[in-house]
Amino acid sequence: MKKPSLPATILMTADTIGGVWTYALELTKALQKYNVEVYLATMGRRLSASQWKAADNISNLAVKESEYALEWMDSPWDAVDEAGAWLLELERQIKPDLIHLNNYAHGNLSWKAPVLTVGHSCVLSWWQAVKKEQAPDTFNIYAARVKEGLQQSDRVIGVSRHMLDCLKQHYGPFTTSGFIYNGRDKKGFYSSAKRPVIFSMGRIWDEAKNISALEVISGHVPWPVYIAGEDYGHLMPRADNLYPLGKLYSAEVAKWLSTSAIYVMPARYEPFGLSVLEAALSGCAVIVGDIPSLREIWADAALYADPNDPGDLKYQIETLIKDDDKRKLMAGKALQRAQRYSIDAFAGKYAGYYRQLLQGEQNKLASGVA
Repeated sequence: MKKPSLPATILMTADTIGGVWTYALELTKALQKYNVEVYLATMGRRLSASQWKAADNISNLAVKESEYALEWMDSPWDAVDEAGAWLLELERQIKPDLIHLNNYAHGNLSWKAPVLTVGHSCVLSWWQAVKKEQAPDTFNIYAARVKEGLQQSDRVIGVSRHMLDCLKQHYGPFTTSGFIYNGRDKKGFYSSAKRPVIFSMGRIWDEAKNISALEVISGHVPWPVYIAGEDYGHLMPRADNLYPLGKLYSAEVAKWLSTSAIYVMPARYEPFGLSVLEAALSGCAVIVGDIPSLREIWADAALYADPNDPGDLKYQIETLIKDDDKRKLMAGKALQRAQRYSIDAFAGKYAGYYRQLLQGEQNKLASGVA
């Protein structure tokens, strides 16, 4: 039996604010070996100069830019509906073989091509993990729109088994589903002489990242703590032994990771955690929040700290600072574990699901169902 072909063209969505942008570029680059062309429809805000530069270096990528509000933003629904009309017009013009959504609310559009929707995070699971309670009623419309979009997608993918379980809990059941771990190209990261430095990065304003825990303990650990991320007024350089670096570009991040001995991400909620993977590929020993998704991804290759107990975070950091052998052992374990999340495995899994969706479409056409 002839193996079903891959899509020649994909229309993919991505926001430009968080890690989905990095994910989309990595996947697009990795799909070059499969001769897949990606049209990337961006939302949230306009691309920065550095984002345009990164996109321009990918030969199989064409960006379709917008600044439509994202579904988790305040009162976004008029903009979300306008974005839906824009996306359908892009499909009419491009005629892609497959739709790959990295947001939820547009899964229920009258698409011509089969739809794969990937769950990177969601408000309801974020609220449950961070606030320890159900999201307030103000998110009822969000919940309904997300549920409709996911249930009308042809396949739903989580970036971890735990994330998929969260999506099923809040929005299921789904027609078909699975999970694919994210990947990162190891060629973008390297290890050089390590310094006695603790490094972290992320959205400082996001309670889920829990960067503020480092602010609490920084003055009580012997090594300096450096944090990269846009400063939204929450984290100020008032804490002893803590040094905010502001927003860093990718080459600067890689350099900091290459020389930092310890990377810390004390997250309360993190469906995958690309920054932890980058740190592991850079030879850092990693300390992460003790949450199910990070346990799933890193197993015994990381140390875990209770995200609600700064004292536990301090203890885990001091454990690695005081024991050179353990720190080197954990860095080696993290690097070895990171090999599981290769760019080839990442793209190969998506290629397999793309084939299945196209085969399903061919079967429907052959049977006269479509």
